[in-house]
Amino acid sequence: MRKWLAVGTGAGIEAGPEDLRIAVVRVRPSGKRLLTTFRVERYLERPASEWGAELAAGLRSAKAANYPVTVLLPRQEVIVRLISMPGVADSDLASALSYQMEGLHPYPEGEAAFCWARLPGTEHVLAGITRQEVIDRYSNLFAEAGVRVASLTFSAVVLYGAFRVHNVPPAGFLSLIAHNGTVEAYGESPSRPVFAGLFERPAEEIAPLVRNELRLDDEAPALPVDGLLGLGVDAEMSLAASAAIANACPRLSLDANLLPVERRAQISRFRYVPTAALAALLLVTLAVVSAQPGYQEQRLLKQMEAEIAKVEKQASQVAAIEKAIQEKEERLGLLGRFQARSRADADSLLEVTNLVAPPGWVQFFQLTREQVQLTGETEQAAPLLKLLDGSERFRDSQFSQPMSKTASGSESFIIQAGREGLGTGREAEGGK
Repeated sequence: MRKWLAVGTGAGIEAGPEDLRIAVVRVRPSGKRLLTTFRVERYLERPASEWGAELAAGLRSAKAANYPVTVLLPRQEVIVRLISMPGVADSDLASALSYQMEGLHPYPEGEAAFCWARLPGTEHVLAGITRQEVIDRYSNLFAEAGVRVASLTFSAVVLYGAFRVHNVPPAGFLSLIAHNGTVEAYGESPSRPVFAGLFERPAEEIAPLVRNELRLDDEAPALPVDGLLGLGVDAEMSLAASAAIANACPRLSLDANLLPVERRAQISRFRYVPTAALAALLLVTLAVVSAQPGYQEQRLLKQMEAEIAKVEKQASQVAAIEKAIQEKEERLGLLGRFQARSRADADSLLEVTNLVAPPGWVQFFQLTREQVQLTGETEQAAPLLKLLDGSERFRDSQFSQPMSKTASGSESFIIQAGREGLGTGREAEGGK
């Protein structure tokens, strides 16, 4: 079904610190085709009207001048977080994420903006956080240039969707994208659906760190983004091409848009299709209704309404009783979980004491309902992640900072891990 929904033409723009990289892609059920790629240089130093005309001419040559574009904000301006939200319904995700978002960024209160999308079939949410000033700056800049923008988003979102338009990517892989003196790492694995990071280190030093974060073997492939896209695009244009695919097939991509709704340019190329379909459906319905006598239908409807009225009152009483029972059961369960907190905290401390064996030691131990943070030293810090994940009380352990050697020859570490089990924020039965 996804294959037949893969229809559209889209334009994607990667906003770099100096240049704009633009790609236009046509998507059909039979495959994807790269129509054009080009670059607008020094756009921040030039008048918006000047480089906007250059951009419009490039899009016009690819017959995409009338399409609203998808813009990737500079990677260094966006903080990407993968958040686990087990047991939270889609209707409750917005409020739940708003409650957690304050602890996921360093910006002052009121200056941050974020967007998110749930990864299909998982309990994880991919979120992008930036300053509101960045959104206003780039949206105003493109508006001054006369560019209609449908979405301001970030690279991890468009890569995840673009890899899945026609094919399914490998179960575990990583990709390294080098540009502007930095290396952007993107990867996926069974233990971590998405990893996205920006590094100022050589690619050969980053690959082992990313494999460790993704829990991948050393043999796991480092695949180029242009190869996964299947477009034959140059590596430096791969992110712009991914944004173009997301722009062409928005229904097959993750919907994470930092641009406010009122400022989004709508794609109107299919605006008459729903109207025509509804008009045809209305004509068929009128023909059927006029050919059938309506008296029996009205009589049957009145009888049904009378029967519903008889049992409606009883049904509402039963529903009220069931709701009261459910509330009392939830309160009893909550009391039980509060009683289990002290025991869970003590067990977590004991578990860490057993896992960090002498001569290793923990200098700092911070415990919350959902997470634990350890700071200390040991002979080899890397195996601690596997030990913590193998415990019944911890999950998703990761180094908050890179390991470093001490004067005594041991390795210092700062590890952050989630907690599991009764009395924590992630209980075995899914309770909160």
